[in-house]
Amino acid sequence: NNLGNAFQCLGTRESGTARLEEAVAAYREALKEWTRERVPLQWAGTQNNLGNALQSLGIRESGTARLEEAVSANRDALKEWTRERVPLDWAMTQNNLGNALRSLGERESGEKRLEEVVAAFGEALKERTRERVPLDWAATQNNLGSALESLGKRESGVKRLEEAVAAYCVALGVFEAAEASHYIALTRGNLERAQALLTERRDS
Repeated sequence: NNLGNAFQCLGTRESGTARLEEAVAAYREALKEWTRERVPLQWAGTQNNLGNALQSLGIRESGTARLEEAVSANRDALKEWTRERVPLDWAMTQNNLGNALRSLGERESGEKRLEEVVAAFGEALKERTRERVPLDWAATQNNLGSALESLGKRESGVKRLEEAVAAYCVALGVFEAAEASHYIALTRGNLERAQALLTERRDS
């Protein structure tokens, strides 16, 4: 599992897929001994890690098979990382599930998958509260904004785009208060793009 983490860290900093494929292989090796029956929480943690590696890999590939596997791994993790047992780990995995579903939904037509994305981020925010973990809350709000924006592009009205702008705004407020420069720039860019889309939609 630790080897997988190291490969995944390297893989996110390098181009290509070789390191991420090694990360996936390492996590799968870990799961041969860290079984759900023997060590359920470690199994869930490794499933979550596997899901993250598969999502990163899937983003760099043209097909959707890896992204489908990422969704499945995150959903497996949630079988043991429950809200009652480990609420913040459950919320983190809901956030990761939302990210995997969003990557998948953006390659598909229709809105069903993106509705699932919004639902997953909504679940995450039940435990990732602003009071408890403000930066994680803001990150999930930013993710939610991206999902709502994607939905808004596919719908004819302005409601989803307005919700996206609102989500970006609250996230940006927290990042600015924390002086988190990277996330300020990222979220501000998202906000400006969503506001431009909203203005264009209202004017059309």
